[in-house]
Order: sequence, then C-alpha cells, then structure tokens
Amino acid sequence: MQITEVRVTLRNEDKLRGFANVTFDGEFVVRGMKIIQGNEGFFISMPSRKRPDGTHQDVAHPVTADLRRRIEEQVLKAYHKELERQNRSQG
Repeated sequence: MQITEVRVTLRNEDKLRGFANVTFDGEFVVRGMKIIQGNEGFFISMPSRKRPDGTHQDVAHPVTADLRRRIEEQVLKAYHKELERQNRSQG
C-alpha cells in the first residue's frame, strides 16, 4: 500500500498543530488525522469518535507498526513543508 497524497491543514491550538487527509494508492482517503505536539515531539492521532462512556475509539487505523510509522513520517514531512510554505508567504 502506497501513500499517494497527504494534505495538511494547519492549526495553532494548545497541542493540536493540524489535520491531515491521507490518500492510499490514489483510491482510498482517510480524513481527519490529527497532528499533535506532545511532550516528546510530534505524533499522529487517527480519526476517532467519542463513545457514550466518554472514551474515544479510532474509526480507522493501521494494522501494522510499519504502516503506522510510514503514515506518521509522511504526514509530519508534509506538515513541516506546509509550515515552511506559510512562513515564506507571510515573511
């Protein structure tokens, strides 16, 4: 499975730095991945829904650690690229 497109929308909230939509093989899109700035760096949170008991459950998520790592690498690369693009356009 190949990641064929990543689109990032920036946010500047407390820990939420943006959202990502990721396209796989040019045929399947997962929308609403969150780009989070944690205590030990950035990470990706998969789209989730709130359960009646207040906990959250992922709506979509990778089954393997390798795919999770590849998604996170590509999303964070696109995030930093979008940050640079916006900084250049504002400066």
